Amino acid sequence: MMNLADRLLTVMVCLSVAIVIYFLMQTTTVCTFRIPTDSMQPALQPGDNILVNKWVMGARIFDIWEAAEEKEVEIYRLPGLGKVKRNDVLVFHYPYPRSNDSLSMHLLKYYVKRCIALPGDTMGIEHGHYYIKGVNEPVGNVEAQKRISRLDKDDARGIVMDAYPWDKYLNWTIQDFGPLHVPARGQTVAMDSTAVKLYRKLIEWEQKKPMTRNGNKVYLGDSLIQEYRFRENYYFMGGDNMENSKDSRYWGLLPEPYIVGVATRIWKSVDKYTDEVRWDRVMKQIE
Repeated sequence: MMNLADRLLTVMVCLSVAIVIYFLMQTTTVCTFRIPTDSMQPALQPGDNILVNKWVMGARIFDIWEAAEEKEVEIYRLPGLGKVKRNDVLVFHYPYPRSNDSLSMHLLKYYVKRCIALPGDTMGIEHGHYYIKGVNEPVGNVEAQKRISRLDKDDARGIVMDAYPWDKYLNWTIQDFGPLHVPARGQTVAMDSTAVKLYRKLIEWEQKKPMTRNGNKVYLGDSLIQEYRFRENYYFMGGDNMENSKDSRYWGLLPEPYIVGVATRIWKSVDKYTDEVRWDRVMKQIE
């Protein structure tokens, strides 16, 4: 029969094992996030708590302490069991937490958006509607796209109409945008003036060197370049509530290393105004 000291030791060991298993699960398998805003309505509502599957892409490994100090970290990804698909809802680190001019990862600043375009896609927006070259199925919230298509630019009710890359010569808007090629790892783009506007921040993030243009010549650091081969995959992300969503239409493309995982289910939902549980949303699959 165990004495009190042995019982306490057993309890401590069990608690330690449980804590280790919990953190391993959070790191490698599944984690949870609470939805604070309406940018993904109607699919997700403020007060929803979602489960995020890390097995699809594979869990990320990086120095969490350096990331917490907002230092640049190397991110490695374990092998995944699948691939991200268009219309998947993803949780990711917002890529511009400090400055709109350079990418960085803030450990605690997460966004939840829908994947509109995958690496290698060429996409755009025509009259408010997303299109993917060579793809016929709809992407994103079609009803919201219809509402955007009916907006009058001179009477947009406070909705920001101008869009990435915020260039007066391209003049892209949330109604007419692109075409934009979404780079895949290993793909090469010619470095003309338009490519510099679209991809400069991505290339500077990959290379840790400034990109400049002098007339028709493009320099990466001190090197003259005519083309660039991308090292990472990128994604175009959009919110379902398109009138109130800070997404890729405004800030550009998302690097794959910043993706946490795929949101799969709402495990709990609490109305933020009444604190009542919305039972009809509990364990609801995210579509």
